[in-house]
Amino acid sequence: MTTYKGLRGIISYDAMETIRNTNEWMGASARALGSYPAFALLPNPVFKLMSAWGRVTERSFARMVIKPDWEIPPVVSEDGQDHVVYVEPVLRRPFGDLVHFRVARRDPVARKVLLVAPMSGHYATLLRTTVTSLLPDCEVYVTDWHNARDIPVSCGKFDIEDYTQYLVDFIRHLGPDTNVVAVCQPAPLALAATAMLAEEDPKAQPRSLILIGGPIDPDAAATEVTDFGNRMTMGELDYLMIQQVGFKYRGAGRMVYPGLAQLSSFITMNAETHAKAFLDKIFAEARGEASEGDRHNTFYDEYLAVMDMTAEFYLSTVERIFKGLEIAQNRFTVNGKPVDLGKITQTAVMTVEGANDDISAPGQCVAALGLCTGVPDSRKTQHLEPGAGHYGIFAGKSWRLNIRPLVLDFIDDQMHPAGPRKRRRGGAAPVDCGATTLSERDSKIAV
Repeated sequence: MTTYKGLRGIISYDAMETIRNTNEWMGASARALGSYPAFALLPNPVFKLMSAWGRVTERSFARMVIKPDWEIPPVVSEDGQDHVVYVEPVLRRPFGDLVHFRVARRDPVARKVLLVAPMSGHYATLLRTTVTSLLPDCEVYVTDWHNARDIPVSCGKFDIEDYTQYLVDFIRHLGPDTNVVAVCQPAPLALAATAMLAEEDPKAQPRSLILIGGPIDPDAAATEVTDFGNRMTMGELDYLMIQQVGFKYRGAGRMVYPGLAQLSSFITMNAETHAKAFLDKIFAEARGEASEGDRHNTFYDEYLAVMDMTAEFYLSTVERIFKGLEIAQNRFTVNGKPVDLGKITQTAVMTVEGANDDISAPGQCVAALGLCTGVPDSRKTQHLEPGAGHYGIFAGKSWRLNIRPLVLDFIDDQMHPAGPRKRRRGGAAPVDCGATTLSERDSKIAV
């Protein structure tokens, strides 16, 4: 039975790659045929449309197997000089590296920020604009997760407990002056990692923990994502989603949730929007109005670049975070040892949510404040961004104009707890988490 399932998984995995490769080839062929010089003598627009369709199709399917570069622009100093940014691994691990964005010829900045990138189908480069916005004011590090298809089976498993242990090691390496910013999916595990440090090595606790749009309590506000996890049984998810890496890659034989399968799910959620975007792009190419760095290419070069996720990480996330609510109910364990979120005492905690977030709805992330019973209420803060969706709260306009200043103010508050400072914005008010229940606090947020 295992052999049959493994064989079926390899065939399915290679079939998806074959379909992708075929579409890329068809696009290249249409581009070459439609651009044939002899057809320029014919006034029929079909050849321009064929060439345009080919260019868009070839580029789109090629991007699905290419890891994007960080392409961080130079940082401009106060004296007007450009400082080149170098991406340098600090710790290398089989499933992910701790990466430092070193700004050349600049003294280290006091604010040290660890961006915990999600492992949810896209590469850590999804946080490129977040990194770019923080670099002028912070020393920035990021968790750069690897594509599971490129990791040999001999490297072992990688589930949510291993992910949490990676975060513990990364934070401990950076030191207690670190400010952890966890974006989306890793928020519950960053909270657990902080609790582990609080119990095992209290002096290594990070200075602050900022959780942005994360599913701390998925049941606090239902979304299509959480409903999907509740509708499907673990057996169905294992059978329908999990496949075995084919022989083309170094991770041959590893069980994964393929990036191409994840991408199809992403696109299906907003199929009409994506279809219109590609049709508009094709006509723009045909009219000669498109460019290499236009908004379509900038967005889809990142959006279409997907990575495989280890099967055990995906399944354990669904089973323990979404279905079992182990973080929400403070029942999470690592290697059989309970992780008590109430042990967090020295780390200030901030949550950020978007009012229009359809992936991690308002109420899911702010639940972390109620779980951190050991943190004084004066060191807990929440912010609900009006009109912001999921992407906007960490990389869009809402992040740049409103949320980023609040995050920097919150970090500075922990660095200099006493004494007046010039604030970038009014700031978010501390939350009284002791006198209200979770449901009462969430109802206030909804209003």
